[in-house]
Amino acid sequence: MKTKLNTLFKGLSAFITLWATQSLSALGSGMTGYALILWSYQEKGSALTTALLSICSYTPYVIFSAFAGALSDKWNKKHTMLVCDSTAALTTVLVLVLFITGHLEIWHLYIINAVSGLMNTIQQPASDVSVSLLTPKEQYQRVSGMKSFSNSLNTILTPVIATAVFSFAGMKGVIAFDLFTFITAFITLAFFIRIPEKKRDSDVQEESIWSSVKAGLSYLQKNRGILDLILFLAAINLIASMYDAALPAMLLSRDGGSTAALGLVNTFTGLASLTGSILVSLMPAPKSRVRVICNSLLFSMSFENFLLAFGRNIPVWCLGAVLGWLMIPVMNANMDVLFRTHIPIEMQGRVYSARNTFQFFTIPLGSFLGGLFVDKVFEPFMAAQGADSFFIKLLGSGKGSGAALLFLVLAFAGIAVCLIFRKDRHLWILDQKKAPEHLH
Repeated sequence: MKTKLNTLFKGLSAFITLWATQSLSALGSGMTGYALILWSYQEKGSALTTALLSICSYTPYVIFSAFAGALSDKWNKKHTMLVCDSTAALTTVLVLVLFITGHLEIWHLYIINAVSGLMNTIQQPASDVSVSLLTPKEQYQRVSGMKSFSNSLNTILTPVIATAVFSFAGMKGVIAFDLFTFITAFITLAFFIRIPEKKRDSDVQEESIWSSVKAGLSYLQKNRGILDLILFLAAINLIASMYDAALPAMLLSRDGGSTAALGLVNTFTGLASLTGSILVSLMPAPKSRVRVICNSLLFSMSFENFLLAFGRNIPVWCLGAVLGWLMIPVMNANMDVLFRTHIPIEMQGRVYSARNTFQFFTIPLGSFLGGLFVDKVFEPFMAAQGADSFFIKLLGSGKGSGAALLFLVLAFAGIAVCLIFRKDRHLWILDQKKAPEHLH
């Protein structure tokens, strides 16, 4: 048994140490974020107000990602991660000080989230490339599965632990736990992890920032399969971010909903993702990764939004979460393998950052539209319907029914996106094309 485990995780000792401590830190950050979302909705009762927290976090991705990747390819990966983590931790300390003194306002969180988002924008390409540098190529799928596993576990634990800590120690306790996890991850990365730096040619080292940005964009222009895969995920992210903006508004305000309902749905989302992560970590490589990606997203979009739209109780909402998220880790792992195997490692920082701009620009847009549609379009529309209305009979009445109508619209939109991109011939070429061994 021990020999089999050694074979399964061969060459991953450094990655596992980094992964475990960074995942613990992500748990702490997630708990703080979860508590602040609840706090903001309770303060204002607006889906758009809460959605703006996500908008402020993701906007730096759209504006600065391409430049961050160019800098990441030039800067020391370890030092970049340490500086970004430290700056993000300082923003958490600022939240704690403002909360303790009774001066915390929603607009403070918008600014703080923007700073944290900028740090994440700079750190993400350095972290992605570090994983490639620490991982043998034959372990890419397993590593992707492990990352999905930790993300899923955090999704499960975040509402549970955050609620428990908040009950006993309040917001101060939640933030204190967050800072403890940061210190643990910082010390481990600083003193116990060695990230090798990829040797580059002198012309690459002297390349200007603008030239680096152009190189990342040029790579995507010449590799339509990778570009179209990114655009596919961008369209899915638009729908998913509208879902994220509407979910708290529905579960915190609809009959049968509550803070506990939101926590349970998040927990079952994590359980489904956890199951999918374990599955993809153990399964062999598929014959067609593109087919797995398309079918996984089609499965998710075909069930979750419909069940959230028509559901009137916690068990149905939880079932929707399970069916919606079970296959997402499988999709993510196969997409990650395609990126890592097709993009030369010396180009990954630049290309990943260009990817972040294209793939994630729809998240702040979707968050804004989701909150706006719930508050200004769908909730007023449902409130104006009579008792005999088709929509009332279909989706129910009262606050939260407008969010349910939005979920119904998102269900059809998600299916349409999956069917359209499934016919994209450039995606299927990725299954046939041999991964490059070096940059030409």
